[in-house]
Order: sequence, then C-alpha cells, then structure tokens
Amino acid sequence: MQTANPSLDPSRSPPAGETEARDRQVILLLVVSAFTVILNETIMGVALPRLMIDLDVTAGAAQWLTTAFLLTMAVVIPVTGFLLQRLRTRQVFALAMGLFCLGTFGCALAPGLGALIAGRIVQACGTAIMMPLLMTTVMTLVPPEGRGRTMGNISIVISVAPAIGPTISGIILNLLDWRWMFWLVLPIGLAALALGWARLSDVGETRRAPLDLPSVPLSALGFGGLVYGLSSLGEGHGGGPVPLWLPLAAGAAALALFIRRQLRLGRQGRALLDLRTFRVRVFSVSVLMMAFCMVSLFGMIILLPIYMQGVLGMEPLAAGLLLLPGGLLMGLMAPSVGRAFDRFGSRRLVIPGAVFVSAGLWAMAALGTDSSVWAVLGSHVLLSIGLALLFTPLFTASLAALPKELYSYGSAVIGTVQQVAGAAGIALFVSVMSLAGAAAAAGGADPAAALAAGVRAGFATGGAISLAMIAASFLVRRPRETVQL
Repeated sequence: MQTANPSLDPSRSPPAGETEARDRQVILLLVVSAFTVILNETIMGVALPRLMIDLDVTAGAAQWLTTAFLLTMAVVIPVTGFLLQRLRTRQVFALAMGLFCLGTFGCALAPGLGALIAGRIVQACGTAIMMPLLMTTVMTLVPPEGRGRTMGNISIVISVAPAIGPTISGIILNLLDWRWMFWLVLPIGLAALALGWARLSDVGETRRAPLDLPSVPLSALGFGGLVYGLSSLGEGHGGGPVPLWLPLAAGAAALALFIRRQLRLGRQGRALLDLRTFRVRVFSVSVLMMAFCMVSLFGMIILLPIYMQGVLGMEPLAAGLLLLPGGLLMGLMAPSVGRAFDRFGSRRLVIPGAVFVSAGLWAMAALGTDSSVWAVLGSHVLLSIGLALLFTPLFTASLAALPKELYSYGSAVIGTVQQVAGAAGIALFVSVMSLAGAAAAAGGADPAAALAAGVRAGFATGGAISLAMIAASFLVRRPRETVQL
C-alpha cells in the first residue's frame, strides 16, 4: 500500500477537529464540482427542438446529444475503479474537471451535430470520473451513523442537477444562442478546477491495481450495442440497412463476455469492474431499483419538453420553468430524506417513493392535446417526490452493505448501471414515441395529435416498468452490518 497523504500516517495524524474540517472541505469541493458536471447531463433536453431546426436533424439523431453523453459515461465509469485505486484524489479530480472543461469548450465552438456530439463525449469522460470519486470519498470519510444525512446532500447533485438542467437551458435559449449553454458553464468549470487543485486534500490510500485492457472494448461494445439498437429502432422504424436485431445481439453477446471475464478476474483481484458486489442482496436490489429510476428520470426529461413545445406550443423558457418546481422540491426534500434514512431505514422511504414515481408516469401517460399546464406540473411533481424518496436510501443502503475495499468498485457499478439505464431509457422512450407517433400519423392524425399519441405511449411504457419497481421496493433493507466477501 502507498499512503496517499502524509496526514493519514497514524504517527503524524492531525488533531480531530482539523481532520473533520479537512474532510468537510474535501466533500464540499467534490459536491460543488459534481453539481456542475452532472448539470450537463440533461441541459440539452429543452434545447433539442431548437437544435433540430438549427442543425436540420431528426429527433432520433438529436437525442444522441444526450444518449452519447450517458453511454460514454457507462463505458468510462468501469475504468474509474482502477483510477481510484491507482491515483491520488487531486490527480483524479484534475483529470475529471480537465476533461469536462475541454469538452465544454469544444461544444461551444462546434460547427455541426457531429462536432457537438464529440464535445459531449469528452464532457462525459470527465463527468464519469467525478461521481465515483465523490461517492467513494464520502464512504471513506463519513461514519455509518452520518451517511444518510451526507448522502441526502449528495442527492441534490444526483437528482436536482439533472432535473433543473432543462430549466436552465430554457432560460438561456430564451435570451441567447444555444452555444451559450456551454460558454456560461465553462468559467464555472475552470474555477472549480483551479480551486480544487489548490485546496483539495488527498484521502484514502493508493495501490497498484491492474487494468485489464480487453475488458474496456468488451464493455464499450456491450453497452454501446444495446443502446444503439434501441436508438435505431426509434430513428429508422425498422427499415434501415442494418437489421435491428444485429446491434442488440452483438451488444448482448459482448456484455455476456464482459460479465464472464469480470467474474473470472474478480477471483484473482484483477477485474476492471469487480462484480462480487452483486453477491450482496441489498446492493443488487438497490442497484436494480436505481436502474428503474434512471430509465424514468431521463425518459421523462427528454419526452416532456418535446410534448410541451410540440403539442402545447410552449416556448423553451416556459417549458423549462414548468419543470423547475419539481427540481427544487427534490432538492428541498433531499436532506430530510437523508435524516429519515438514518432514523428509520430504507423501506419506509423506498416503497412510497416507488408508488409516487409510478403515479407520476401514469399521469403523464394520460396527457393529450388539450391537457392543461397544471396537469403537466402535477404529474412532474408526483414523479419528483417519488425520486426524492428513492435516491438517498438506495445509494446509501447499496454502498453501506459492501466491505470497504469494494467501495470504489461499488461506486463504479452504480454509476455504470445508472448511465446505461438512463441512455437505454432515453432510447426506449424516443423509440416508442417515434413508432407510436408514426402509426397515429398513418391513421390520419394531425401532427400535434400524432406527437401526443407517441408521447403517451412512451410514458405508458415507463409506467409499466414502474410496476416492477414497486415490487422490488419491498426487498430493499438497510444492512445491519457490512457483508465480508
């Protein structure tokens, strides 16, 4: 083992008060930086209709601005388990924020859709590193009795930043060109990078963890094939030169090989993504529910702005502001949910949370051409309450069930599943919307009615998935003690 910080040497330990102050500063810097980078996951949501016109692209092509971001995160996050083992905290932080700032600069200068997607991919590489760094650091520094409260604050980053992304985007688009979505974020990212490099302390220990190179392309092909197949379904409606089953089959096969390789390497301590974490039931069930949450969250973030602008005729600013109450509510609830978790555990939160999410999705599935903005607001608030009740208990219970040496891998597994589920949710919702809308148009519906029919079908798909999430919520428990593997 290599000690990452001399202050961690027992013979040179600082006073307890100084250590607590350092730990709070580290967590605060990481939370602020994570909020900045996670915000960009969904900032493109409200901008898609504008970009479809400005760049002359279809909805299926434009949604890759978000899907590619999430998919890149899913490919990069497994490598973060290796990075967090090998590199010091400041080094990992600088890498994450440096990549994010570089990608943001590229997006601001992008002349077309291809360059814009490339910039988003670079942004995503930095974002992918930041979240596991934050989660692993918190689990290392915060004692078990305070993790719910701390994770509640972190849930503001995980849930609120994506939720208010469309609102910020709508405000910017109402006043400025779409490129300002990146020009305004860039100085914030650069300031976070400079402050973090100057003030961030190294925590934890480093070790010579191996990197299994064949696992990297296997994970990229596996996750990429699945999401590409779903996206192709929506854009090509099954009529493209490449059969839709081919990328799906290739992705599934590569993912199976990736999982098999990780299981074998895990026994040798050389896995890129140590899947021994799934031997812990609490972790497995919590991760499955988080996948359901991400499918619902990112599918909604894409479809609802399209519905509000394309069916109800709302301006981007109005559409973004309508989503603001739900995002703010999630942020206001997060600390209270964290304290409730510390006191009551998981089940009293996740069961009603799953019910609220399902109710919100089914309410959105009832929206039509003559629905009021109050119906849209009410359904979004229902969904937001449900997600606020779910995120903190699921994150805290899942990681708390693991032994300390698997924190970094558990964080990477959670991040990977989140992003793949989010990307698949976007692709699935857009695919269902496109297919159902095309069918309605072929039946004689006008454009607005056809789009509304497609949106309803997309949300009904999410509602059906949410029923499985309700069933899974009864299996989540707060672990009594950490499982040793």
